[in-house]
Amino acid sequence: MKADVFTLFPQWFDWFRTQRHVENAYALGHSVDAIDFRETTPLKWGQVDDEPFGGGAGMVLRVDTMEAALRARYDEDPVSVKERRRVIALTPSGRLLDDALATELAAEDEITLLCGRYEGFDERILDHFVSDQVSIGRYVLAGGELAAMVVLDTVLRKLPGVLGDDQSAIEESYSEALDGAPEYPHYTRPADWRGWAVPDVLLSGHHARVEEWRRAQSRARAERPLP
Repeated sequence: MKADVFTLFPQWFDWFRTQRHVENAYALGHSVDAIDFRETTPLKWGQVDDEPFGGGAGMVLRVDTMEAALRARYDEDPVSVKERRRVIALTPSGRLLDDALATELAAEDEITLLCGRYEGFDERILDHFVSDQVSIGRYVLAGGELAAMVVLDTVLRKLPGVLGDDQSAIEESYSEALDGAPEYPHYTRPADWRGWAVPDVLLSGHHARVEEWRRAQSRARAERPLP
């Protein structure tokens, strides 16, 4: 997978690329490139935003500066870029990120993430340059960079070989393997600590019973009311 992130703060992704599973992804030929769209703005002094028409607080990322950045990267009209790769704007009102969407994106060869700032994007960016809008939750961040890292983290860990053991990304919370339910409890040594004992079934060595117990625990967690 080749992932491009358009951002005003490309240096933030230097840390992201140091994570072990991201390094594993790079070793397998995948990549995450952070593109500073301030570098290609046609405006003076690196300007990329402007005041909203109609008044109001904050600044809005301009459609012309976003077009310039996408043209410089892909050497074509940004309207057509979304026809061959997923171009995703990180917005509070977008499709909520879940395991199904992460799996869907992990099947793509190329994705582009657009990070908003200030009051967000000029609506024409969303209408004409973007194939998807994605949200990591119904709240507002100062910008899309953290959201982009969350999306990339969930997607990259699903790529074969990235986690070392591919099973780690199959049977986990909200996955299809668990019918969308939370993952079951995990325990490790010591088997007894301060009188808090590990369930006997996990020490039994009976794999079928262990699997049955885990599925039952997963279903029970799914049925538990939220706090």
